[in-house]
Amino acid sequence: MDLNLLVALDVLLAECHVTRAAARLGLSQPALSAQLRQLREAFGDPLLVPGPKGMTPTSRALALRAPLRELLAGFHGLVSAGQAFDPLTAQRVFRIAASDAIHNTITIPLAARLATLAPHCQLALHRSDLQTVPELLGSGELDLVLMPPQSMPDALRSRKLYDETFLCVMRRQHPAARRPLDLDSFCALSHVLVSPTGGGFIGAVDEALRALGRSRRVQISVNSFLLVPRLIEDSDLIATVPARMAQHWAGQLAVVSAPIEIPGFSVAMGWHSRAHADPAQLWLRDAIRQTAIA
Repeated sequence: MDLNLLVALDVLLAECHVTRAAARLGLSQPALSAQLRQLREAFGDPLLVPGPKGMTPTSRALALRAPLRELLAGFHGLVSAGQAFDPLTAQRVFRIAASDAIHNTITIPLAARLATLAPHCQLALHRSDLQTVPELLGSGELDLVLMPPQSMPDALRSRKLYDETFLCVMRRQHPAARRPLDLDSFCALSHVLVSPTGGGFIGAVDEALRALGRSRRVQISVNSFLLVPRLIEDSDLIATVPARMAQHWAGQLAVVSAPIEIPGFSVAMGWHSRAHADPAQLWLRDAIRQTAIA
């Protein structure tokens, strides 16, 4: 059997939609439909049948999914393990998924060094989605995911990169920036809260305050840390953000310690077993690790 047919089947089972699978594979829909016909003949099973929102896998297709992934991962590892990777001459697109905060802390500094480390390589930054990341890593459409260890899918290999804490940021001329921030002042201020899913007004800071019998007023909720500097530089708002991000903004904003203890978090990188021995991805993981400790 043509190995490309098995790759196509893997993506079809992940997407359960011929048009989306064709786009991921870089094929036309008729070309992928022709490959699906060959797969049906080879396995003697419909594999995917029409469903309410695309295609529904048959029981035979579901049984094939795990061993198919293992087979493709093993084949990829067998081929890539014997290949050399020279970052100074290689032409490769590296695709990394993470939240905007982690991209800002790790991937963007890596991008700044890419012209020196790997001048002919490209870097694509993706949003992390727990529902699709394992599939995209397994199919090779992502190389690496960066996220807290407790969120890392069990199917992935992982390694912790760093531990993170929190600091507060406000405009440089903010009245509260003139002295150490105490709890009463902190609670009296108007706050910006970053809610990654959007619209939330309660976060880790509120939980820490509640444990002390205190509360704060969150005036603005945003879905991205990258909106915070613009919001607070012309107002008396304050935001509590990851320490590495706050330190990056120290040139334009006042950075102060929070008056309460806020539980921190860790960040890890995760990858699929198919790429464990890939020299290019070994280089990428080491470059990420070096960036994290810089």
